Amino acid sequence: MCLIVFAWQVIPGSPLIAAANRDEFYARPSAPASWWQDHPDIYAGRDLQDGGTWIGITRSGRFAAITNVRAPAERRSDAPTRGRLVADFLGSKLSAAEYVAQISSDAANYNGFNLLIGDGKQLIWYSNKGEADPRNGQPLTPGIYGISNALLDVCWPKVVRTKAQFASLLCQGAPDACFFEMLTDTTRAGDCRLPSTGVGIERERVLSSVFIESPDYGTRASTLVRIQANGSAMLHERIVPVPQ
Repeated sequence: MCLIVFAWQVIPGSPLIAAANRDEFYARPSAPASWWQDHPDIYAGRDLQDGGTWIGITRSGRFAAITNVRAPAERRSDAPTRGRLVADFLGSKLSAAEYVAQISSDAANYNGFNLLIGDGKQLIWYSNKGEADPRNGQPLTPGIYGISNALLDVCWPKVVRTKAQFASLLCQGAPDACFFEMLTDTTRAGDCRLPSTGVGIERERVLSSVFIESPDYGTRASTLVRIQANGSAMLHERIVPVPQ
């Protein structure tokens, strides 16, 4: 994923509501969300190149999602795939806190990531780039949050804008279609508001919109997740056709 906005313990009866866009190179093969044959309790899309997934749920209400931290100068070509961190949590019986403790000793071997995991009782954000943030690896308190390709709640324009829209839709009790409409926003940020992540100004402009379009890379899927207080879970995915 490259953008996730979510409400944790804000809406009565729905402890977790999340809306997300997955941005990826068009050439990278993937399968749409479905129940996995090899892990029948997991419902998620699947990366067909390296395995794993970017966002998913289980029948018992577990949740996990991941975004990359954009730092091209630090990227290692031999790093393990980050999508396994999502799949492994969904397939485990560990609590969110236990899983973070298990992966923390090996986290530096991965390229930068933000991992968001929930076990029905706690929701934890963990990043291998955010050790200085006191929330990192700790249960999140109730609130509305956003993550793109920096750390939790870093004020990138798309995060600020989408969090505000998301909060408004939640207050209105808006239907799912409105959340998906929010995720189609192609507005680019002005140059003075762009982050500097090492990809150059032209690429920063392209990547600044909620919904990304470019010749080789863009938004591949939008997802809405709801975890209910009774433990039931829903993941609704809209696949974006790859440009021809």
